[in-house]
Amino acid sequence: EKLTDDEMREITDAFRQYDKNEDGSISCEELGCVLRSFGQNPTQAELKELIKEMDPNKNGRIEFKEFVDGMSRRGIKSQEQEEDELLAAFRVFDRDDNGYITAPELRHVMTSCGEPMTDDEVDKMIEEADVDEDGRVNYQEFVRMMASRP
Repeated sequence: EKLTDDEMREITDAFRQYDKNEDGSISCEELGCVLRSFGQNPTQAELKELIKEMDPNKNGRIEFKEFVDGMSRRGIKSQEQEEDELLAAFRVFDRDDNGYITAPELRHVMTSCGEPMTDDEVDKMIEEADVDEDGRVNYQEFVRMMASRP
């Protein structure tokens, strides 16, 4: 996948931030930090896979070109794209467009997606996301819930 100029700039800036000695490479340990700077939250297993992919010569360093290739395969999203996708997802659940996701809306969407949930499962999801305890999930609560997913 071809990167846009903006994506390339973001990748370059993030890489440079962690390439302290400016030798054109970062350590495998720093990869997680770089990915988190893009708002991604890879698991340890995902990081191990990425390191295998991005460090083919197994020297413990990820060269800039290897990093760019790996990131273009992984797909980089700008903060704006992430926010647009979250808002679109929220709107799918907020069927009556009132700014809240209720238990019946959540149940309906999950069932429509082939993921039927019991009333208890739906109630538990709403309860976990519902910070202000009003029995429904607003957009900020939805964003917080999505950000805390593994």
